[in-house]
Amino acid sequence: MKVLANDGISKSGIKALEEGGFEVITTKVAQEQVANYINANHISVLLVRSATKVREDIIDSCPSLKIIGRGGVGMDNIDVEYAREKGIHVINTPASSSDSVAELVFAHLFSGVRFLYDSNRNMPLEGDTNFEGLKKAYANGIELRGKTLGIIGFGKIGKSVARIALGLGMRVIASDKFVGHGEIRVDFYNGQFINVEIATEPMEDIFKHADFITLHVPAQDGGYVIGAEELAAMKDGVGIINASRGGVIDEVALVDALDSNKVAFAGLDVFEEEPKPAIQVLMNPKVSLTPHIGAATLEAQDRIGTELAEQIISLLKTENA
Repeated sequence: MKVLANDGISKSGIKALEEGGFEVITTKVAQEQVANYINANHISVLLVRSATKVREDIIDSCPSLKIIGRGGVGMDNIDVEYAREKGIHVINTPASSSDSVAELVFAHLFSGVRFLYDSNRNMPLEGDTNFEGLKKAYANGIELRGKTLGIIGFGKIGKSVARIALGLGMRVIASDKFVGHGEIRVDFYNGQFINVEIATEPMEDIFKHADFITLHVPAQDGGYVIGAEELAAMKDGVGIINASRGGVIDEVALVDALDSNKVAFAGLDVFEEEPKPAIQVLMNPKVSLTPHIGAATLEAQDRIGTELAEQIISLLKTENA
C-alpha cells in the first residue's frame, strides 16, 4: 500500500511505515492536483499537516483512500465527519506536539515581558549608536513568576502550558466549554512530581483576572473568541498569545488594543490571513511573530511520524486480518 505524506513526515515515521510494508511518497503535490495524484498512484493513505486541505471533493474523488491522517491536534482542514461517513478512517496525533506548542507559548511570553520582540528589531539598527537609549527603553521588564496566566481551551496543549506555568511559579486559571477541571502533573528532573488540580471557570473571569492570556481552541465556524468586547473586558496591560488557529482573535481589534496600550504585547504564531498575514499585524512593533511553527520541533515531528505510523499499521492490519 502507498502513503502520500503531502506535508512531509519525519524519518522515523517513514522508517516505521516502510518496516510495516508501506511505500511512502513525500512528493509535495499542489492542492488542486491532490485528487488526481492519489488516483493516478493508487494512494491508500493521505497524511497532511495544516497546509493541505482534505474537503468533500477530494474524499468523493478518491475511492482508494482508506485513511486520512493529520500530523497534529486540530483537524479543521479535513472534513472529518464526511470522510468517516464514507468509511474512511480519520486519525490525528493529539499528544505528540503538545509540549512543543506549549514551549513556543512561553518563548512568546518571555519575549513579551522582556521586549525581545522589539529589541531584536532595533539592536541591529541602533545598538552601536544608541546603546544607552535602548538600554533605558527596555529596562522595565517584568517577571512571569507570581503573575496570573489565563488559558482559554484546556485540552492537551492547554494542560501542557499549565504545567510549564506552574513550574515557573505562576498562578494558572483556565476556561473550557467542555472540560470542567484538570489535574496537572508537574514533573521534575529527579523523578519527583506534584499534582495540581485546576477547575475551569467562565471566560469572563479569565478576562478579569489574567495578566496574560493564551488561546488553545479549534478554528471557529462563526465569530471570534476574542474581539473588541472581550479585549475591553481584560486588565489594562494584558499580554495575549495565540498559537492555536488563525481567526480566533479579531486582528483589527487586537491592533487597536495594542496601539491604545490596552494590550501590552501579543505573540502570534497563527494569523487570520495565512499564508499572507495582514501587514498591519506583521509591522506592529508590539507583536512577537512566528510563522505557524508551534509543532515544528524535531522531537515533536519524530513523535508525530511514529504515532501516525503506529495507528496506520494497526488500523490496516485489523482490516486485513
